[in-house]
Parts: sequence; structure tokens; C-alpha cells
Amino acid sequence: MALKIVHQICCGIDVHKTFAVACIALTNDKEVTSYKRHRFSTYTKGLKELSQWLCENNCSEVCMESTGKYWIPIFNILEDSCHITLAHPKYVKAIRGKKTDTKDAQWIADLFKHDLVAGSFMPPLAIRQLRDLMRYRAKLTNFMSSEKNRLQNCLTVSNIQLGNVISDTFGKSSMKIIDKILKNPLDTTFDLESLVHGSLLKKIPELKLAVDGFITLEQAGKLKIIKQHYEDLTERKSDLETIILSLSVPYLEEINLILTVPSFKNIFSAITVVSEIGADMDVFPTAKHLCSWAGLTPTNNESAGKKKSVRISKAGCYIKPLLVQCATAVVKSDKHPEIRNRYLKLKKRRGHKRAIIAIARMLLSAIYMILKKKEPYNADLYKKSDVLPVDREITVEQAILIAKNQGYRLKPSA
Repeated sequence: MALKIVHQICCGIDVHKTFAVACIALTNDKEVTSYKRHRFSTYTKGLKELSQWLCENNCSEVCMESTGKYWIPIFNILEDSCHITLAHPKYVKAIRGKKTDTKDAQWIADLFKHDLVAGSFMPPLAIRQLRDLMRYRAKLTNFMSSEKNRLQNCLTVSNIQLGNVISDTFGKSSMKIIDKILKNPLDTTFDLESLVHGSLLKKIPELKLAVDGFITLEQAGKLKIIKQHYEDLTERKSDLETIILSLSVPYLEEINLILTVPSFKNIFSAITVVSEIGADMDVFPTAKHLCSWAGLTPTNNESAGKKKSVRISKAGCYIKPLLVQCATAVVKSDKHPEIRNRYLKLKKRRGHKRAIIAIARMLLSAIYMILKKKEPYNADLYKKSDVLPVDREITVEQAILIAKNQGYRLKPSA
């Protein structure tokens, strides 16, 4: 049985850094396909010529693979005039040994005309811009953490043990002490009482021992650079957050709804979720589809009746760490027993890591329903689902099996 042709006129684009090869597949009434191929430059002029070439051939359905960042300029130019299906390269990879740029474009067009390409989720332009800024903010946060570690390493090498006495090395009192040391690295006998405040006044003797180190002029110079870089990163991150807050104004309703979910207390955590999954949940048929897109569901890998690795995928590399972090925080609190109890049940059978992923999936499913129904988080829905019916009956064998699944070891009665 022949495959059904879904798109009579469609185009496959093989994307590269300096050029793109486009192939239009034209199928007539007798289901005979002819092809038109052309190579275009990736400069804006060449991409506009590509758009005009597609319009001349009445082609509005386009499929291309997401190659690095090179697909973005093409997507931006064709977004208004065409319906674009963006495909992961592993879904449109051509047969090995028969690969050329022209054949790759034709292969993409052939797959797409039969509707065999799974399109990637592409949010609207405003969400994509917000996503780009939020991901850059995550990078700045990582840079700041790296600089913090470098500063702490410099102090450790110089035997300045502030971390043993002060809980936060980057606190107000600690930074005053570090500034004083950097002014004259060779003098560590300065007065500490004027630099610290609060409960640290009781730890003056310990602080004197902690700052009595040996810091060289080279280490002091390195510390100054690290400290200045950290302060610059803090300022740049603050400037970026101002832009992000202005762009997130149209999505305040969705952000406020997400903030009702347990462990979501920071507004930027809610903005991260909106920037990754968007505000319109109609693009995901069910919550399971969203969880699969975020890489929170086990994969299917079975052959000859044997199940192989079912590890979660690497997808959702920005939203998944946030959800895992929130899940780790919420299971430690007694404020949300509906989540903690489910975590403890899963932990007995499956272990901590799998239980945390299950709770992260639970939080994302809750966010999906919250954004879809425009209703705040309701803990009673989970509490009711955990209550077993009174009139339900099971056999002794079933009860034993349930006990074993819960992690209990059976022993004979006395």
C-alpha cells in the first residue's frame, strides 16, 4: 500500500551556515512528483529571494531541520509567508552513503509530503524573545557562581578561612573584610569590630584566626579582578532582568497562576516556565505530551520482549533542572502533604532520583492544567485522589503484592 500524499506542494530545505538548498516537491493529480531545486545564500538578500521563489511556485508548506542556530534567520524571513515545520535532525537524517546537499533537501521534502516529519514546538515570536533572554540570564547566573567559586578558592589557597566562621562569604561583613585585606595584603592585624555587625561581633576571636593567612600580591591582584568581574556580572544581570520584566507584562496572568504552584516563589521561576512552554497550552494535546517534550517521561526501548534502558531523554535542558530543583525543595516541606506523601511512597519502591523526576512531572502536569483552565493550584484535587474507596475489596494475594511493592518485607506471624 502506497503512502498517502498529504502535501501536494511542499518544500524541504537543507540548512548550512553560508547557504541553504531548497527542493520543492510538486505532486500532480496522478500522484506523480516532480522536483524544483535551487541554492540560496543565507544573507538577507538570498533569503528574500528564497521567499519570493516559494511564492512564485505557490508553496506555503516548508520543512527544514534545526541545524545549530543557522535555521533561525531563515525561519524569521519565512515565518510570515509560509507555514514552517521545524524538524529535529535525527528525524530527517538521510540514508548513509547517499548524502549530498541536494539529496538531503529532496529527502526532507519526500518525508514531509507524506506527513512523516514530527515538527518541533515553536512558540510565538514574543515568547521566543523572552526565552532567549531568560536563557541568557541562566548563563549569567552560572558565570556568577563560577566567579564565587574562584574567589573562595583564592581565599583557601591564601589560608584565609572566612568560610569556616561566616555562613555567607559574599555577605556584607565578609566583603568588607575582603576589601580591607585587598587594600594592604601584607597587613592582617587590622581592627575587625568596625567591619562586622550583628551576631558576628561575638565571633571576633575566631575571625582574627580566620584572616591570619598568607596572601601574595599575585593572589591579591587575582582576587581584585574576580571581585570586579562578579560585581559587573551582578549589574548586567540586574539590567537584563529589567528588560525581562518589561517583556513579561503581557503574561502576568499566567505568571501569577504559576506562582500558586508549590515551591514557585520567585517571579523569574514562573517567567522561565512561560518562556519555555508558552502561554497557550492548546499546542500540547495532553499533559503527557508536555511532560514528554520536557524530557520527564521514560523512553520506550523494547526488543524481543525485553525492556532495555528507559532513562529519561536529554530534552528540556532548561526547564527540567528548574522543575527538579522545585521538586527537591517541596518534598522537604510539610506544607504540601499531597506532594510529600506521594514522594515518600515512590521513594520506597523506586528510589530518590526516580521519585524526584515523578514529582517534577507532577508539578509540570499541574502547571499544564492551571494554564489550560486558568485556575490556581488546588491541593484538594490531589488529596482526594489519594483517598481510597471504603467499599473496595482485594484478595489476600493482592494485599501481599501491594505490601511488597510498597517496600515491606513479609515475615511469618508468631
